[in-house]
Formats: sequence, C-alpha cells, structure tokens
Amino acid sequence: MSEQVFLLPDLGEGLTEAEIVQWRVAVGDLVTVDQSVVEVETAKAVVDVPCPYAGRVVALHGAEGEVRPVGQPLITVAAPAADGAAPAAAPSAPDEPVGHAVYREEERAGSGNVLIGYGTGPGSARRRRRPRVHAAAPAGPSASAQPQPAPVSESPASAPALSAVLPDRSPALVISPIVRRLARERGVDLTTLRGSGPGGVVRRADVEAAADAAMVARPTGADAVASLGAGTSPANGAGRLTVVPDLPAPHVGLAPPGASDVVIPLTGIRRAIADKLSRSRREIPEVTIWVDADATALLETRAAINAARADRPVSILALLARICLSGLRRYPQLNSRVDTEGQRIIQSAGVHLGIAAQTERGLVVPVLRDADRLTTAELAAELAATTAAARAGELPPARLTGGSFTLNNYGIFGVDGSTPIINHPEAALLGVGRIVDKPWVVDGQLAVRKVTQLSLTFDHRVCDGGVAGGFLRHVADCVEQPALLINAV
Repeated sequence: MSEQVFLLPDLGEGLTEAEIVQWRVAVGDLVTVDQSVVEVETAKAVVDVPCPYAGRVVALHGAEGEVRPVGQPLITVAAPAADGAAPAAAPSAPDEPVGHAVYREEERAGSGNVLIGYGTGPGSARRRRRPRVHAAAPAGPSASAQPQPAPVSESPASAPALSAVLPDRSPALVISPIVRRLARERGVDLTTLRGSGPGGVVRRADVEAAADAAMVARPTGADAVASLGAGTSPANGAGRLTVVPDLPAPHVGLAPPGASDVVIPLTGIRRAIADKLSRSRREIPEVTIWVDADATALLETRAAINAARADRPVSILALLARICLSGLRRYPQLNSRVDTEGQRIIQSAGVHLGIAAQTERGLVVPVLRDADRLTTAELAAELAATTAAARAGELPPARLTGGSFTLNNYGIFGVDGSTPIINHPEAALLGVGRIVDKPWVVDGQLAVRKVTQLSLTFDHRVCDGGVAGGFLRHVADCVEQPALLINAV
C-alpha cells in the first residue's frame, strides 16, 4: 500500500481519548520508525507518541487542542516504496508488535513527559525531538492593512532592530500543557522566557511574572500618544496626531475595561479529576470525623531517627503512612471498595497506599503498591521518589490507579482541617492538617504543644462509626505515643 495510516494507540488502562498538545512534525516532513510525531495529554499523563512507520507525512488528523479517540486516525505517512525521498529506517524485529503501546523511560533534560515506545527492536532506540519555533509577525499600525510578506533575509540596517525585539528565539522547555495554554491566553512568548524550574523548565509562575511585567511596561494615556511620534495616522492623515486623554485608573479589584470571561476547556487531567470526584459524590455516602492530636512526640521521634541515620532520613509523611498501615491492619474494613454491580464489598489483600500530590497539572494520587510490606525507611524512600516523579509528570498511568486507601497531607497548604472527597472507588481517606503550636493540657498543666488535626472520611456502606472511630483513635494515639507502633506490629 502507498500510504499507511497510524491510529491513536491504547495509551493505558481505561483511557479512551487524548488531547493533541503539540505536533512535532508537519505535512511534508520525513519521519523514521519510532520517531516522536505528536505530544498528547491524557487524563493521567502527558506522553510523546512515536510513529511505527517511515516515510513522508501526507496528513495530520486533528489540530492542537483537539481531543482524539483511541483507534482513530492520527497521522498518514506515505510509505518509502511510494516516496523515494523517504529515509531508510532500520528494520524492526520480526516479532516486534506494532499496534500496542509500551511505556519506556527516557532521559530528557528537565522533561516530565512519558515516551511511548513500540516493541523492543532496533528502531525503538531512536528518538528525535524537533521543537517548533514560530517566527513573530511584524507589529505596527499597518500590519493588518498589508499582506504578510514572504520571509526575506535581514539587511544589516534591520538586524539590530530585530535583535532588540527578539533577543533570543531558542525554544523554551515547557512540560505542562497548562503552562502553554496560560501563555497563549496572556499573550506571553515562551521563547523569550528563562524557566526557573529544574533544567530551565518554564513554570506557571514564570508565565504569570512575564505577563505582569508586560502589563506594567505597557504605555497608557498620554504616554501612549507620545510614544507614537509624528508618523502617519490612518485616521487623521500625515503629520498629525489625535490627542487621547488620560483614562482614569481602574479601581483596585475591578476588571479592566473591555475584559471578557476566561474560558478554560475542561480537558485532560482536569476533566478526569472532575469526573472522578463527581462520581464519588454521587455514589459514596461519605462521613467525615476528626480529632486533634498532640504531635510533639512524633516530631521528637522523627528527629531521633534522623539523628541516628542521617544518610536515610525519614519524613513525617512516612511516619504517618506507617501509622495508617498499622490502623488498617486492625481495621481492614477501611481497606476496601464497594462493587455496586455485584452487590458486595471487596477487602484488598494488600494495602495499596495512595498519596495525594499537588502538581502543576492538578491533583494526582500516585499509588505505592503493597506498602504494608515496606519498612519505614523504605516507605520514606518510596514516598520521596514517587511524589517527586508525580510533580515532574514522570509517572506512567499505571502508577496512578489501583489504590485501596489514601493519605492526604493538606497541612502543607497551611490549613488545619478539611472534609475531602474520597478517591473513588476506595472506601476511606485520612487527612492531616498543619502542625502548629497550641495550648494543650499535659498532666493537668497547661503547656504549648505541637498539635495537628486528623480527619477520616469514610464510606458508610463498608463500616459504621465504631470502626471508623476506632481507626481514627488508633491513629491519633500513635501520633501522640509513637511507641505504640511497636505493640501494633
């Protein structure tokens, strides 16, 4: 056949569609086997999709920002036999599958994207990145009145002016599609930014700072008129200026004149979060209970552990995870899910602990499978590595599903309490507030202690208040007296 159509592959369990973030090739480009041709965003990750065919691109199916279903055409490539200019590709192994996506790891300076590879043949080792750089259109009053000229070489006289406007057009390193969308909405040219993230990654804060700086530097009122000079104005003829009076400054807190609503499409991970939380609220009759706990001894225990082995420090989150695992051993009803179709409750054999993590792309819950088999030191190491990978966007979709119980440390946001929504289809979620100094009664005397608020949100279908209260009281007792964990093992 002269043309081969590559369909959007299966990107992971339960994923039925993906949003096109950026095409890495254009019609007419030559591609090789396993070359990355498009970056897409699913409900769980941002991935690079390589093409299993070699040849010349003759059609791209879908524009940037468009959502494509799995199994629908993504790109059409003219086979090398029909296009003599197509580059030769290394042959793949005879048993190498072509129609199934396999996630692979790839080092990519500061990038959190997941690369999809096909098979294990020689062709799967080749990767190419071709960032797209768009030249800026000339600005000026007459830009819209004249047709856009074809690209021309710069003259020596014009080169300094262009370099002053565009000091550096090197492609920006951007991981998050949200950052790209924010830059488009606020009119920020990403190629002019220097990212503050690891490896120079451009973050949302960089875009917002650039937009704010541009707003401050924008001339208004009489300054804007004076900056026009004495050139020709289409409205009043040559050599004359229309005097524009100074406009009153808008009141603080009010939108500027002419501002319109910001429309943000509910796509990708944001839509996945909305769908899952909405389903949780519809199906799960949840109840939240809470208690204050004196965490002074827990902090002292952590300091003692880290002083004894500074090479393998233990975090407060790791100790709280250990306490949760102890409580679930006593109250396994909370380590379960409800099968509504089968009208049954399924208790998990192991504890697959989910850790709520806030990222630039939204809230994700990476899962530590069989966390009950890990030591406290192993828990600390896994938690640190998993949360870092989640914030960098490096976790494959399989690591974001299959949890049986979630631990949510919302205290990092500086809040004391919360009534969170259960991560469907789990049955319970433990929330931990900030640890702050508070007056506390110790042995009949008032003292200043490190106090935190613990909350448990549970599915009332799997247990009643006695089980939920017993679990939360056990967690609070272990926070106040970590030595109880020795007897709980």
